[in-house]
Amino acid sequence: MTTTLSRRSILMLALGVSATCIPSVSLALADGYPNPRFLKEPQSLLSDMTMKAMGAVVYGSTVIDLRPKKDFDAGHIPGARHLPADAVAAEFGAVAGALRPVPKIEAMLGALGIAQDQRIVFYDDRGGFHAARMFWLLEYFGHREVSVLNGGWTGWLNAGGTVTRDQGGGKPARFEVTLTPRRHATAQDVLAHKDQPGAVLIDVRPPRLFAEGHIPWAINVPWSQNLDEDGRFLTADALAAHFEGYGITQNSDVIMHCQNGLASSHSYLALRLLDVPRLRVYHRSWAEWGSAGDLPVTTG
Repeated sequence: MTTTLSRRSILMLALGVSATCIPSVSLALADGYPNPRFLKEPQSLLSDMTMKAMGAVVYGSTVIDLRPKKDFDAGHIPGARHLPADAVAAEFGAVAGALRPVPKIEAMLGALGIAQDQRIVFYDDRGGFHAARMFWLLEYFGHREVSVLNGGWTGWLNAGGTVTRDQGGGKPARFEVTLTPRRHATAQDVLAHKDQPGAVLIDVRPPRLFAEGHIPWAINVPWSQNLDEDGRFLTADALAAHFEGYGITQNSDVIMHCQNGLASSHSYLALRLLDVPRLRVYHRSWAEWGSAGDLPVTTG
């Protein structure tokens, strides 16, 4: 008799986990993303601004533009403040993409006028590639009111959003970090995680880089597959079906990584939208693991 294995079964076997030992809880959705607040729709942001301009009391958002400075200067969302996309990365870190010391990031965000009680919306022009890192970072830093503009700069323009060159900024604020360890993983965490119930290690890099070298028990789920052809996040049902195709359910214990700490945050945001509870980002990623010399690596 011939038995046909599902993609999920094959993945579970590859991870060394019995498909029968962990009850599968589907990501299937009845009514949109479980956590829609993590995506800000351009129309919603535009509506907030219109209502505020009319004198209505609106719990507005502080908008942060992560595009290159020359693009910000040429035109940006009214009221947006500029932050270079890689400003939080150490300039001369031992590992590419490693974060600056926490006090320096606190000072940087405070200078932008970001405080713990503010609602923050990040946007870029790369499908949320840079904005998602800031989303993950602020969640890791204990900030609970943060979201990404769906579709980014292009989405704003397509929604008929206004554009300005005004360089107005906010008043400096005090940003204080309260680390949330359950959102962050180290190399040792990745090693210890391997044989845990429901453990899934996701490598979100393009298949070419994955084939050149990867952690042996990682599965390749490229971050770009989170987006539709317009650079917006897939609909809730499509996103859920995408991840379920790789064996990821509500019961999964997920660590994700990329090349240098950027793209992994995009899939972190995607799974936060789906309310997968156990998520961590191995931020130092392949830049650290692939060059360590004493950590397991495979190719192909």
